[in-house]
Amino acid sequence: MKRPFTTLFMLMSVDGKISTGATDKLDVDKDFPKISGLKEGLSQYYEIEQTTDLWSFNTGRVQAKMGVNTRGVPLKTPVSFVLLDNTHLNENGIKYFCAKSKEFVLLTSNKNHPAFNVKEDNLHIFCKENLSLKEALEYLYTLGCERLTVQSGGTVNSLFLREKLFDAVDIVVAPVLIGGKDTATLIDGKSLMSEEELSLLGVLKLTGCTVLKDSYLRLRYEVVK
Repeated sequence: MKRPFTTLFMLMSVDGKISTGATDKLDVDKDFPKISGLKEGLSQYYEIEQTTDLWSFNTGRVQAKMGVNTRGVPLKTPVSFVLLDNTHLNENGIKYFCAKSKEFVLLTSNKNHPAFNVKEDNLHIFCKENLSLKEALEYLYTLGCERLTVQSGGTVNSLFLREKLFDAVDIVVAPVLIGGKDTATLIDGKSLMSEEELSLLGVLKLTGCTVLKDSYLRLRYEVVK
């Protein structure tokens, strides 16, 4: 299978949380800048983010929460954005990403998605009733995507993990403990239930460990096949 080299890149707490709570009103991007001991070193994460791959994967749910459905026209960037979405993005959100992206790819199983009403040369829609991430990555490869950075939520991250679609993991760890069994973690989704499923584990080899300023840490791993 020809597909992009895929890296999971995320900011998380020491206990693996990627949100500050179990409601959409709480979010690390909004909340960490308000908290002493976290806000001082947060810029390092965004600086590292600027060095990630020029193909970026996320979800419509996350982007809708960030307000793209009501934003004006953004500046064009060299980044090609890939969004997995069925119901969260409206037509304005699609146009926003068409304006922002070099190439914009929507992955969906919704044949009535508002994206079908948008006509832009850089818009690509991959629509299948039973959407397969493996097939989607193969499709991205045909568009010229050789390296992909994934920054989605814990549930979608779990699909990449279980389908063995991660090649590397790049994590910035913030010096905080959040807790809460319902708070999203780096990998959520369905838990393993038997010894037979242990082959689905993501076994990692450490390739880099950098102590950042203000007690932040960057960990890089290769996913062992």
